[in-house]
Amino acid sequence: MELLPFPLFTRGKVRDVYDLGDKLLIVASDRVSAYDHVIPTRIPDKGRILGLLSNFWFESLASLCPNHLIATHVADFPSEIRKSCEGLDGRVVLVKKTKRVDIECVVRGYLAGSGWKEYKESQRVCGVVLPPGLKESERLPEPIFTPATKASDGEHDENISFDRMVSLVGRSVSETLRRLSLSLFKEASLHAEAKGFILADTKFEFGERDEQIIIIDEALTPDSSRFWEKSAHAPGREPVSFDKQFVRDYLNKIHWDRKPPVPPLPPDVVEETRKKYIVAYERLTGKEFR
Repeated sequence: MELLPFPLFTRGKVRDVYDLGDKLLIVASDRVSAYDHVIPTRIPDKGRILGLLSNFWFESLASLCPNHLIATHVADFPSEIRKSCEGLDGRVVLVKKTKRVDIECVVRGYLAGSGWKEYKESQRVCGVVLPPGLKESERLPEPIFTPATKASDGEHDENISFDRMVSLVGRSVSETLRRLSLSLFKEASLHAEAKGFILADTKFEFGERDEQIIIIDEALTPDSSRFWEKSAHAPGREPVSFDKQFVRDYLNKIHWDRKPPVPPLPPDVVEETRKKYIVAYERLTGKEFR
């Protein structure tokens, strides 16, 4: 995707962000990342799927936490930027600029990923003690808040304890982010279950604007969350996933060492990943992807 004719604020793994003064323009690309690296192969329509799904969640959860959205349709953008954004509906949003809180606010309802790895070693996840004998992909007694550092591109996020988070961003902010994250996760989980999905875990990002904490970046997409088929779930068994795990599984299968050069994805993995993202979008929103 070509860059737009605006000052570049940052170019992340999967999004390009432009500086418009007190506002930002965020464009979701079709890039996909795994293990902190951008894959050279694009997933067609990915940016639009995830952009539309984030907008759905921001709107659905607005009563629990305000968000950064100003406009989600190009027709509603200011005239001076509208023309440059033609054809980008769904993947571009105009948002408030905030002071980002540099913490990944992760909530886990099930034991998976790095949480499962940590649990096997210490029976803890980010300092939270869990019951013995849990299996991979098993539901936790209750959702837990497990923060991580917000790493720069090319670096790895690091799981940290809540006390470590307090030392980094302060107790008041930490407690507010924990409360908001757990509340958002609970509401989203109920909606996902009603649509036949398990929301296993997710991560939120927040920013501060006018002394108010708001949710930013993306929300509850297959890139930032694990969505599992509810009817097929069983602890200790590989979940049927509708998220980026499909890409990770392929990379693990070919024994990639998670270092450059990053291998491309074959056409069948690209197509199946696209299909999974579309299924997640359509079932969660009740809308057909076009």
